[in-house]
Amino acid sequence: MGRIIAYCGMVCTDCAEFTATQANDRTALEQIAARYRKELDKPDITAEYLLCDGCLTDRGRLAAHCANCRVRACGMARGIANCAHCPEYVCERLQGFWDHRPDVRKGYRVVLDEIRRSL
Repeated sequence: MGRIIAYCGMVCTDCAEFTATQANDRTALEQIAARYRKELDKPDITAEYLLCDGCLTDRGRLAAHCANCRVRACGMARGIANCAHCPEYVCERLQGFWDHRPDVRKGYRVVLDEIRRSL
């Protein structure tokens, strides 16, 4: 399987939730859920919440936070491969997501900037 790049620049195929789902590794999903419950103070996160077949899927499973993602919804509505392909790159919606997630902003931006340069 090749790399799956989410609309926001996350590499789905490098994501622990995605890889555990694809491996059908329930133990790993339970461990990730337990870590998120503690780190994010979200007691309702379960392994089922994390099941994911990648951001670009239109028929597969999506982690709940991906299923509700405004960046993903916009990219799907525009019919683009990811935000690097958008004529409005970097838009307020994408920048807002990155500002909300400073822990991932640089890595995601690097991925999309590399794609953008290659277009």
